[in-house]
Amino acid sequence: MTDTVTDRFLRYVVIDTQSDPTSSTQPSTDKQKNLGRMLVEELLAIGLSDAHLDEHGYVYATIPSNVDKPVPVICFCSHMDTAPDFTGTNVKPQIVPNYSGGDIRLSGDPQQIIRVDDNPALTDQIGNDIITTDGTTLLGADDKAGIAEIMTAAQILVDNPDIKHGTIKILFTPDEEIGRGVDKVDLEKLGARFAYTMDGETAGHIEDETFSADGVEITIQGVAIHPGFAKGKMENAIKIAGAIISRLPKNMAPETTEGKEGFVHPTGVTGSMERAALNLIVRDFNDGGLAAKEAMLERIIKEVMADYPGSSYGFKVKPQYRNMKAILDRHPEIIENAVEAIRRAGMEPVRGSIRGGTDGSRLSFMSLPCPNIFAGGHAFHSPLEWVSRQDMEKAVKTIVELAKIWEERA
Repeated sequence: MTDTVTDRFLRYVVIDTQSDPTSSTQPSTDKQKNLGRMLVEELLAIGLSDAHLDEHGYVYATIPSNVDKPVPVICFCSHMDTAPDFTGTNVKPQIVPNYSGGDIRLSGDPQQIIRVDDNPALTDQIGNDIITTDGTTLLGADDKAGIAEIMTAAQILVDNPDIKHGTIKILFTPDEEIGRGVDKVDLEKLGARFAYTMDGETAGHIEDETFSADGVEITIQGVAIHPGFAKGKMENAIKIAGAIISRLPKNMAPETTEGKEGFVHPTGVTGSMERAALNLIVRDFNDGGLAAKEAMLERIIKEVMADYPGSSYGFKVKPQYRNMKAILDRHPEIIENAVEAIRRAGMEPVRGSIRGGTDGSRLSFMSLPCPNIFAGGHAFHSPLEWVSRQDMEKAVKTIVELAKIWEERA
């Protein structure tokens, strides 16, 4: 019996695949390979003979073309890891069948409530089957919904040779949630010309624009001395870091911005009286805005350091990803085909931008243009995460229609 997308999803989410930003290995956690091995077994079982897991934790597979004419090779991509923001261990998925509206209280922790006010997309889900956690873990719809959708679509294409399509590549990546999702991907082996990440949110949406993103590391070297003899001498690195944080503009934070507004966001601070480190992420939809925010940040640091003449600082910017739109605008057929596929799958297409990034952001700048298509999940990285069965089924249909459209228009 062919598994439904829900069958697959429920099987995948109970496997703990949380990534670890403090790890230096690739993948950052070996447990991500547990899902990778399962996916390879399933891909081989449906007839994709080249399916394999490489030493870096990537899963590759090919659905061969079933037509004689040349068709551009496209790839569908999703990530296997779940976010380190909230535990992904011992996930207990729950199904709310035939959702009738209203808030959803989660059984494992009654304090966790999926509220309609916070999730207006629920108003479009009346009569659908909603999948949640029990409130004690995240769900992992980001991005195991995407994986389940690609796997289900692959089986449909293999089992229905009357559906004409070109060569289709499948790629499942580790460590997307910690920004390393494509660090060691072998694009030559993959052999795709264009790609789509199935990693978006609301059904019908396709995103061809993301933040541009940098990470910033600030190191503070203070002056340490016994506190009993510190007057006029001590310069506490922890206090210096705190002074920098306190001067960050309040209207330039994730919690105060929306739409195309960027932000500067501290993500971690560690240290001692003598030495402290402050990590931040900087986001903007254009590179000029990114550079301006980083220049502002360094000005703040210099102003603070002026009060601490015995101390010094380091300021290091690490590029993370760039707005994919600059690349995708050169290949309008990628978006045009996806828009038509969404329409054929019974939805009104909505083009938008992501206040974030995906593997597609980096792949686009690695010569594999790659927009982002909805996977159906909501409230990512939290115990309030949810997805509906019907939206995952719409994503499966979108993938199948997209494969057909590329063949038709070749």
